[in-house]
Amino acid sequence: MEEKDLNIFKRFWIYQSERFPLFSYGLMVLTFAFSAMSYSKFLRGDFNFSFLTLLIGAMTSFGYFFLLRLFDEFKDAEDDAKYRPYRAVPRGLVSFKELKWLIFIIITSQGILNAVVIPKMIWIWCLVIVYMFIMAKEFFVRDWLRKHPIAYLVSHMMIMPVIDFYTTGLDWNNSSTNMPNGLIIFLIVTFLNGVVIEIGRKIRAKEAEEVGVETYSYIWGEKGATIVWLCVLFTTFVFANIACFYAGFGKMTFIFLVFFLIFCAIPALKFLKTKEQKIASKIETMAGIWTLGMYLSLGGIPMIWHFIGG
Repeated sequence: MEEKDLNIFKRFWIYQSERFPLFSYGLMVLTFAFSAMSYSKFLRGDFNFSFLTLLIGAMTSFGYFFLLRLFDEFKDAEDDAKYRPYRAVPRGLVSFKELKWLIFIIITSQGILNAVVIPKMIWIWCLVIVYMFIMAKEFFVRDWLRKHPIAYLVSHMMIMPVIDFYTTGLDWNNSSTNMPNGLIIFLIVTFLNGVVIEIGRKIRAKEAEEVGVETYSYIWGEKGATIVWLCVLFTTFVFANIACFYAGFGKMTFIFLVFFLIFCAIPALKFLKTKEQKIASKIETMAGIWTLGMYLSLGGIPMIWHFIGG
């Protein structure tokens, strides 16, 4: 039996395993939401924690990231059909009509959950959805953005602090207070983490480059892309320490971030010498580890420590 003849549930199970693994992304997004909400609480000094709010916020955030993947299927349809026919949509595993229904279901579910459980968050939820739709349309300047990779990178990675505006708002906005001082620094860290991931996953050795795939190593060269990634990594480290200062975290967080920075930078430094693809692939891995560790250090771990009476 061919893939296209399977029932819709089996086909979507295959789709998620290839394009958006539900379990691994679910854990990541739960960490993302918990840490963002926790950081805002540290800024305000209010540690009353609603796990129902966290659950709805995490589900909404998961929906946001899933929508990004689904919108990409439409945005990249032409290139995928031409250069990547092995992907789920061009090979016929799922149709665009089915993806449109999935988008509708996700957005409707998000709206209902937020309206019923955390109605104060509706305006921020709408803000994120509007930005995502505009981003899906390439800000109506698709050709210009494709010719200016830095503008493309910045405009698309802005979705990260926009989503984090929602996740931190699960605390401050849902408590009917203004944005706490220092939150803008956290949002900058979120943006930079997005850039770390985006550049890190698009650094390849020359022999691994694909026709029709514009990686940053193709645009800037192997050395140039790697140096830019290292610079963004260090910049994120700097702003993370400023965020720690606002939240009142101590020396141990700074020491952890120093060692964590060195650990995550090692593959990139090695790649500058070797130019080997097996080393380049580790940069993407470290980008994910860095982002996860960053969120945990800025909110998740301190909040857990607070819960257990540390």
